[in-house]
Amino acid sequence: MKKSFLAAAAILSLALATNASAQSLGEKTGVNSVLGVAPTTADFVKEAAMSDMTEIATSKLAQERGDADAKTFAGQMITDHTKTSEELKALVGGSVKAEIPSALDDTHQKMVDKLKDAKPEDFTSDYASMQVSAHKDAVSLFERYAKGGEDPKLKDWAGKTLPHLQHHLEMAQNLNKKK
Repeated sequence: MKKSFLAAAAILSLALATNASAQSLGEKTGVNSVLGVAPTTADFVKEAAMSDMTEIATSKLAQERGDADAKTFAGQMITDHTKTSEELKALVGGSVKAEIPSALDDTHQKMVDKLKDAKPEDFTSDYASMQVSAHKDAVSLFERYAKGGEDPKLKDWAGKTLPHLQHHLEMAQNLNKKK
């Protein structure tokens, strides 16, 4: 029964995939992640860009409001995610046919806003927890695209970037343990 539901959900997500600027239902709802289905190139580019923009925005807040450990971690996130943003832009500017969003969508903006509104005594804990969750999502996204993505150059880049994201996840988990 569960397999039938998951198979039906996968078919539905593929059937409801929309144009390149919108995100497919399967990726938006998390069905693709649960099933291990590779995102479309458009979804991968959108989610990778959103992830980078969110990491940079939340990490800038952490550099202002976090404790010493959070500030150190945040500096690394800003450096690394700025680099991956530039790499992604170069790939999309070349042969990859997808659009990079220019601003955060509502979901990601709400994450940033939630962190902005965190009480000073809760900030580092909230930031660390958010980083663990965000990096789990990023690792899943990059793993799935590296294994089954459509564009060979982007697929290769996802595979090369994945170990860095896995390391970020470990760092975030360690930061979270301290809080």
